[in-house]
Amino acid sequence: MTQKVYRLGVIGLGEGRSILSAAIQSGRWNLVNVCDINEEVCKARAAEFGLTRYTRKYEDLLDDPEIEVIAIYTPDPLHGLHIRQALEAGKHVIVTKPMLVSLDEARGVLEAAEATGKHLFVGQSSRFFEPMIHQRSDYLAGRHGEIDTVETYYISDARWFLQKGWSRQKGFSWMYNFMIHAVDLAAWYLPGIEEVFGYGHSSATNREYGLAAPDTMRFLMKDAEGRIAQVGGSYTKPALRNVDPGISCTLRGTKGTSRSVYSKLLYHTHFPPEPPVTHSFEEKHPYYFRFEGESHHAGEYQNYIEYFAECLDRGETPKPDLREGIRTLAIMAAMERSMETGAPVKVKDMLSEHSLTSVLQK
Repeated sequence: MTQKVYRLGVIGLGEGRSILSAAIQSGRWNLVNVCDINEEVCKARAAEFGLTRYTRKYEDLLDDPEIEVIAIYTPDPLHGLHIRQALEAGKHVIVTKPMLVSLDEARGVLEAAEATGKHLFVGQSSRFFEPMIHQRSDYLAGRHGEIDTVETYYISDARWFLQKGWSRQKGFSWMYNFMIHAVDLAAWYLPGIEEVFGYGHSSATNREYGLAAPDTMRFLMKDAEGRIAQVGGSYTKPALRNVDPGISCTLRGTKGTSRSVYSKLLYHTHFPPEPPVTHSFEEKHPYYFRFEGESHHAGEYQNYIEYFAECLDRGETPKPDLREGIRTLAIMAAMERSMETGAPVKVKDMLSEHSLTSVLQK
């Protein structure tokens, strides 16, 4: 059976570098046109990937009847506008995390999606990294038994990110740009998180760049059944790369425990009576990391755009979708409120404040 090839447009060619590689190497996608306001970036990507078309005008993607899906990799504060414009133009949307930088624009995006009937898929790339894929498979197979505790973190020396001009503008936060990976993984396994409590701190390094948003955070979360998630992040201090691989997700259940990590291609398991095992997927390193060092996320992006194509084939809603993305934003809004007040905060209160309570019923 011949699979449909979907037609893609991409806006934002800095962070979007990986999806260009993913689309070109995938048999499920045809890269129609790409866009960036910086023509030098357009020229660099055209030379790198052999592209024959590019534009500096987003309208050229929106107005192109050939393009079925628009992938958005622009600076975070622009996501809301670019998502609405794409939906209103009749395009499906892939948007890198964070979907939005707050809940303020969520109602408008939700209304646009409901009016057009188009899909919005949030590119939470960590879900599509090899160790996380195997961990999810084991979870769905019931190998962990009843999950009791989820521990996720994203620890990284990300001071390099402060060299990006937009990272120092209003709307940037370490939580929404970095820690969201750990939050998403926690919410993936405990989708009913209802309350959060935690602390945040802004380091001297952070303050040197004029940033007040905390760069070190630690949180406890619980769902309606009392199950616990522990979520942490640190971003402007030297990291122990051989100890802290970057992103980590640990599931502890009645029958077994597992830990998936990024950027190491390792998955640690203990499912008695089997002995503890470390599974290595190092042979897939060239697939996941196609550029210098271990930068960008080309392998994960190819995994998720091919998953998205399969969902379109079957008429299914790709996950995480818009509503799941909004719930994750509500968890982070509760995290922010807890840091401000020093008290536990209900996730439903954040949704209620933005007239989004209906998201919980879907």
